[in-house]
Amino acid sequence: MRRPLLSALLALCMGGAAVAAEQTIAAGDAHVARMGRTVAQPDGAVRFGYPGVTLALAVDGTRLAVDAAGSASSLVDVIVDGKPAGTLRLAPEVKSYDVFKGAAPGPHKVELVHRSETWLGVVSIARFTADGRFLAAPALSGRRMLVLGDSVTCGADMERDGGDKDTPDWWNPRLSYGMLAARALDAQVQLVCYGGRGLVRSWNGRTDELQLPAFYDLAIADAAHPARWNQADYDPDLVVVAIGTNDFNPGIPERATYVDAYAAFLRRLLRDHPHARIALTEGALLDGDKKAALIGYLREAAARVADTRIHVLAPLAHQPGDAVNGHPTTAQHAAMAREMLPQLRHVSGW
Repeated sequence: MRRPLLSALLALCMGGAAVAAEQTIAAGDAHVARMGRTVAQPDGAVRFGYPGVTLALAVDGTRLAVDAAGSASSLVDVIVDGKPAGTLRLAPEVKSYDVFKGAAPGPHKVELVHRSETWLGVVSIARFTADGRFLAAPALSGRRMLVLGDSVTCGADMERDGGDKDTPDWWNPRLSYGMLAARALDAQVQLVCYGGRGLVRSWNGRTDELQLPAFYDLAIADAAHPARWNQADYDPDLVVVAIGTNDFNPGIPERATYVDAYAAFLRRLLRDHPHARIALTEGALLDGDKKAALIGYLREAAARVADTRIHVLAPLAHQPGDAVNGHPTTAQHAAMAREMLPQLRHVSGW
């Protein structure tokens, strides 16, 4: 009779509740759903660089921690039960971070959303530890989008904090036009984007950096340590191409060369994704002669390829940012998404 009595006394001392055993799983475990381009490591860790990459899991417990590393500029947003619950600021070495603690007992759905761009740092998520049990991974939508672009697609500089110099906190891909449109269409989404880059040249005219045709083939677009992406691992229903702003920044590119490059890239997309509809947009930053020229180049490239799966969207309203920064603001991203949605529904049939 002593053991039951001892158990009862221990339970009484702990407020009548039994102590929950901790559980730990690797980030690459089947209990974790991954949206976006990631690289699984032999030890079960998951690495990624593109913004908007999301790890989703469900936990029956009151506390969840994650072991992760990144750079001094790596930020990961935490969404708990559909509501923003803070931002993890990662360190270069692997550390443990509380995702949530002291939560009400019961199931909780958690999403970790990469806020930063690849050039700001590559993130590694090692493992999750909970004081309860891990439930089946949340289901991702069967609809799939792929959005290809530059800093605007990455959600760069959209959340101004009142200062005059941008910081990593200004990025928020979760509220970018691409992710807003995907949620409205009930689709999962990959953002494959790189700030300052274009189809053939960067914002400053450089051609010796990774441009869209190069980083499109990468899971991690780090020129020093690139990780390849297998296009067969993600079969999108809808591809949105929003590139060109940086190509046109130094001036309007020569027509034949640019259209040749765009048509060649479109043929790659058609081969790689035989089920996808492809929507082309000039984006919202260009205006005047540059905007008109890019729209003309898009239409000519689409006409040259002559495939019914390619659609050139109607021009978007100019979104010039504000006096602090030339990138679209959070409100302007929302306006872009609203403007694009009817066209994307028409193209996709959703």
